[in-house]
Amino acid sequence: MNNRKVTRARYRFVALDVSKYRLLFIALLVGLGTGLLSSLFRLILARLATFRTTFQIGEIDQGWQDWLWPMLFTFFGIWFSIFLVKKYAPETAGSGIQEIEGALDGLRPIRWRKVLPVKFIASLFSLSSGLLLGREGPTVQIGANVGKMADDIFKQPVEEDNPLISAGAASGLASAFNAPFAGIIFVIEEMNGHFKFNFYSVAALMIGAGSADMVVRLLVGGGPILKTTIFTFEELSGIWLFVLLGLVLSVVGIMFNKFLIKSLDLFKKLKVSYITIALCMAFIITAVGLYSEDMIGAGYTTISHVYNSSFTLKFLLALFVVRFILSILSYGSGVPGGIFTPLITLGIILGMLFGGIAQYFFPDLVPDPAIFGVAGMAGIFASTIRAPLTGLALSVEMTANYELILPLIFTAVTASVCTTMLGNTPIYATLLKRALQTEKF
Repeated sequence: MNNRKVTRARYRFVALDVSKYRLLFIALLVGLGTGLLSSLFRLILARLATFRTTFQIGEIDQGWQDWLWPMLFTFFGIWFSIFLVKKYAPETAGSGIQEIEGALDGLRPIRWRKVLPVKFIASLFSLSSGLLLGREGPTVQIGANVGKMADDIFKQPVEEDNPLISAGAASGLASAFNAPFAGIIFVIEEMNGHFKFNFYSVAALMIGAGSADMVVRLLVGGGPILKTTIFTFEELSGIWLFVLLGLVLSVVGIMFNKFLIKSLDLFKKLKVSYITIALCMAFIITAVGLYSEDMIGAGYTTISHVYNSSFTLKFLLALFVVRFILSILSYGSGVPGGIFTPLITLGIILGMLFGGIAQYFFPDLVPDPAIFGVAGMAGIFASTIRAPLTGLALSVEMTANYELILPLIFTAVTASVCTTMLGNTPIYATLLKRALQTEKF
């Protein structure tokens, strides 16, 4: 009798292990699928990025061509993107990360049959139009929907929804920035109230993020996304400057979050047609872009120019203010797109501005202002998203500045703690609450 009980228990354990191994195998498929879609997304987006400013229109005079084609291209991209979102899948507007958090709590549906094509196509148009939006929001939502698709196809138990959707989200962030560790940390930290934490779910995250990053490196390319100087940090007497930068960024984070919500409310209250919104945004983006291309777009080119060009402090301040306003308006317009990249760009600009001022007053403590640019990435992420570990991981993986972990910790912790004490709610929690109150489909 006792032998029978032992045998039954052994069979149960074997069955349990088999089901968990099956989960990990499906997580691998989710990572590979997300990496493939993200690679295709990035490759197409890279082609479209130059199309806006290089297309020639017949024999039109160059003066007209400078603004007419970018205006038309931007207008159509914004209009078509909003049209797809409003008509077929409203949950694809904006980043989509709040939708994933709601889905993990069972508060929002995941309609992957509609979301995958709409998010993919609409995001290509919105991101290539010159709006200040990032590719990470679309890839995270696409990855999570791939996770739900795999869950439905393989008919997984209901309790397996969470790790597969989470693995897809981690894969999406990893494949957007070549940052698998940040993808894992983001789900654990930012989605900690939604993610069901256990050994196998964490293993699924790691497998998904790692396999997605592997596919992207094979198809798109490896290495850090941002090509910057590799710094060392040995002068501990200047650590207080990173704390001070964190204080500044905590205030910036509060302002960004509040104005972002106000922008969404403003566009909703206007009750104007898609054409009007697209026309107004196209005019603004084109006019600003004609003055300086660094003031529009996701920010990768801007970051490169900020690091490699000798911009004056006055221009850096103007660049920060303009990009701050346009980032908020871009997201508020209702097109799909993420806020990570625009935020990172703002953090780098503000960090460089802070570093330039600090170098003027404390030249012995600041050998290179660019070191504060890297710290600004982590700090602004910590103050807006309230995810300091993710900000730290992203900053290090995107720049390969592993020796800056110590000062980045001081900046990120200061920014997140101070912004919390000042009452700043994490932006995705606010966006989810708003979506639950105002959007039904």
